[in-house]
Formats: sequence, structure tokens, C-alpha cells
Amino acid sequence: MTDLLRLILAILASLFKSRAELEAENLILPQQINVLCRRMPKRPALTNVDRFLFVWLYRWFPSTAGALAIVRPETIIRWHRAGFRAYWRWRSRNRVGRPKVSAELRALIREMSRANPLWGAPRIHGELLKLGFDVAQSTVAKYMERRQGPPSQGWKTFLRNHALHITAIDMFVVPTIGFKLLYALVIIQLQRRHLVWINVTANPTAEWIARQITEAFPWDQAPRYLIRDRDASYGHAVTRRLAAMGIRDRPTAPRSPWQNGHVERLIGFDPARVPGPCRGPGRRAPAPDPRHLC
Repeated sequence: MTDLLRLILAILASLFKSRAELEAENLILPQQINVLCRRMPKRPALTNVDRFLFVWLYRWFPSTAGALAIVRPETIIRWHRAGFRAYWRWRSRNRVGRPKVSAELRALIREMSRANPLWGAPRIHGELLKLGFDVAQSTVAKYMERRQGPPSQGWKTFLRNHALHITAIDMFVVPTIGFKLLYALVIIQLQRRHLVWINVTANPTAEWIARQITEAFPWDQAPRYLIRDRDASYGHAVTRRLAAMGIRDRPTAPRSPWQNGHVERLIGFDPARVPGPCRGPGRRAPAPDPRHLC
């Protein structure tokens, strides 16, 4: 900054000098620069103010490029272009990208996620829209409180909260003394492992199973969910009867008896030790995702 002030004072003083004095000064200045360049072992260190003055003089008086001695004219042009790019980058810095999210809104999103651990980004986004905040769902997910635990409740927690409304059904084969086969149907309630219904038949049709479900549950005491396997005996008559009674049908995954483990253990079959396509014998399978029952 001191060099800039000295330059301004020299320009003001030159206004009061004669033309002969100015020409003499212009002749001696290049000679001094040549002497300094011979004695200078390395490139001179220039400040941003020096670069600005060189660029400004070149912009208004391009003929001054021929009088340069300590830097090359190409260097001045490169500085000019870099300054041009930096200027327009600064001018357009706030006109691109997403709008900024205020600190109050970020704090509100974190507070809502902490106060409601079971709420996800869609739920919080909907509540913010009701309050008049125009924000994207991705922004809500970005500023939500990060939890260390699992993203949802575990299987044991789900059963503890909803076992009262879950019932399981299954069928098994009973050989008779006359070498015939009977098919037994059992229905249990998961909360207390209570045996709700049991019956046998020689021809397990879908109509017979639907009638057993009707007899097992009165219309005003039907459960909310019914877990079953994918046996072909559960036909359209069973699904229609469940829908009419307001019971949500939840079949297990194919070849996954461990997902209906409560009734399987009642029958006497250990589903956790059945070899599957992704498990070896003797290894327990993971519990099903409770979100599939919702």
C-alpha cells in the first residue's frame, strides 16, 4: 500500500514538471531497471498490488507492454484473464445452486427428529409443509439427527408392541394307525402363545380353511394380522375371507419356515435349523423385517 501511495504522489508531482524533466526521468528509469535486473539473482517477488497496477496500465495503455523489463507481456495478459475469471465468479456466486436453508429451519428439523425417533424424512417433510416451510425432502434427510442405533425397531420390540394383534396359522400332517394321512390346522395367538383353534380333515381345501378361520374368530374379535406360509391350500377363498373380516394377510417368504417360528415350534418342528439356500445346516436364520408386516 505504501508503494501505491508513492506512485500516486509521483503522478501528481509530474503534473508540475516540464516536458524535458519528464523525458529525462523516463530515460533514467529504464537504466535503473536494467542495473537491478543484472544484480538480481532470481525472479522478483511481486505483490497483488503490483500485479493490479501492471494489469491496469496494460488495459488502458497497451503500448506499455513494450517497456516491460522485469516481467514478460504474456504474464501480464495471463494475470488479466485470471482476474477477469475471478471477478465474474464472484459476481455469480449467489445465483447458482440450491437456496440456502436458514439456521432456524435446520434447528427445527433436528428438534423434530430427536423428539420423534420413529419419524422418517417423508413424515417430517410433510409436517414442515403443513407449517408453511417450502423445503425438499432431501434437505430434511440431510439435516436430520443421526442416530447410532438401527434405523427401525427390532424384531423383539415389534413383537412386544404388536403381538396382541398378530395370529399365526399352519398345517401339518398326522399319520393314522390305518396308514392314512390327516391334515391338522392350528391357529395360535402370538402374545401368550395361546392355542386358538385346532381341527383335522382329510381334504384340506381353501373353503374348509376359510370356514375354520370364521369359526376361530368372532367378527368383533378378529386379529389385525395373520401370518401363514405359502401353501397351495390357502386359495382365493381364504384371502377373500380374511379381507372380509378385516384381517391383513401376511404370507412368509418362500422356503422360510423360520419366519413363522412360533407355530412351527408348537407343532414340534425347529425352523431355525432347516438348511436354506443361503445357510448351512445348524445355523440360525435372521428374523424377518418387522416393517414387512406393517
